[in-house]
Amino acid sequence: MTDTIFAVSSGQPPAAIAVIRVSGPVAFAVAERLGGRLPAPRRAGLRPLRDGEGALLDSALMLCFPGPATATGEDLVELHCHGGRAVVAAVEAALAAQPGVRRAEPGEFTRRALLNGRIDLAEAEGLADLLEAQTERQRRAAISAVEGRVSQALRGWMDRLSALSAMIEAMLDFAEEDDVPLDTAVAARIRQDMDALAAAMLEVVERPPVDRLHDGIRVVLAGPPNSGKSTLLNLLVEREAAIVSPIAGTTRDRIEASVLRGGIAYILTDTAGLAEDTDDVIEAIGVTRAQEAIQQADILLWMADTTPLRADAIWLHSRADLVGREALPGGRRLAVRRDDAASVAAVWDVIAEAAAMLLPREDSIGFKRHQQEQCRRAAGALMAAPAGDLLLMAEELRIARQALAELLGVSATETMLDALFGRFCLGK
Repeated sequence: MTDTIFAVSSGQPPAAIAVIRVSGPVAFAVAERLGGRLPAPRRAGLRPLRDGEGALLDSALMLCFPGPATATGEDLVELHCHGGRAVVAAVEAALAAQPGVRRAEPGEFTRRALLNGRIDLAEAEGLADLLEAQTERQRRAAISAVEGRVSQALRGWMDRLSALSAMIEAMLDFAEEDDVPLDTAVAARIRQDMDALAAAMLEVVERPPVDRLHDGIRVVLAGPPNSGKSTLLNLLVEREAAIVSPIAGTTRDRIEASVLRGGIAYILTDTAGLAEDTDDVIEAIGVTRAQEAIQQADILLWMADTTPLRADAIWLHSRADLVGREALPGGRRLAVRRDDAASVAAVWDVIAEAAAMLLPREDSIGFKRHQQEQCRRAAGALMAAPAGDLLLMAEELRIARQALAELLGVSATETMLDALFGRFCLGK
């Protein structure tokens, strides 16, 4: 018999109110022992909560939700108690003393929702992202997954795969039973449908993954010593993140500063000046790390007077406030002055323009990287099936269906589930 579980599902005490959820086969019996007569389903009732010896613990609102139409698919009770630490501890102790009742593991409420068919794995992953969302773009992408947009796309593809598989199986069965040749025209049409479905899947999953919203856009400032990199970093993040001095080589290592702008998370990196020759071991290490950062950058702000090391770099004319550097040379995107806030805002504008190409569109379906890989695997199977060989076509369709089914949790392994639900808090 499945255990009945409980946990605080609101914020950790102290708080004005603490919501304690109880889910499982004896949830209603436990609630009745603690609070007496149960309120009508889905209606709140004020009840005195008492422990096994009859001592009053608290007066709480009690709500009962009969399964399977609940968040977990089981009988579910919510106790809305006062949120003091002592009150919550006393109610939890009374629940733990009940037979067949235990404290929930992290993510166990959502795990039961998955196992009981209330949500699928893609929706559960969206919920995990929603709990961790720190920006508005992250929240909107996670809500899209929770609402089932990813699942709908996957199920739509699986339905088409199932229909094609059924057609092939029917053709094979018909040919075996009636000893008639296969309909090559129908087989060719199935082959075309497989190619079209593979193309549709690849078109969707080749877009930037939703993970980019959580990774943050890495913006690297690079150039020779004393090219104004640290000054521009401080102007962009609006704080003294890097030391600025007229001494060449002040920045010896990478300096990172995080900033949230326009609902997008950025990680700005100031690098050591790219000195051509140096006998300083520490400076040489800094140059090596700067070169690594340049290669890893999502967006490179190049602040040298020489040609950028990457063709996609944003070439800035820095220190335009100095005498003799007022004019914008050819090839440069922008001139930057530390005494001109508009020039710094213009740099942010071009960064945002470049970032938009690296992030998923807000109106697109937000697939995660591992989901994209599974979809590519499914599309690869469809394209690998040789035309005219119905047996091999049927096998590749099975492989494609399995790849998509794994994303919905139809055949998820315990390892996958443990890795996912370990990200949740106890009461979720």
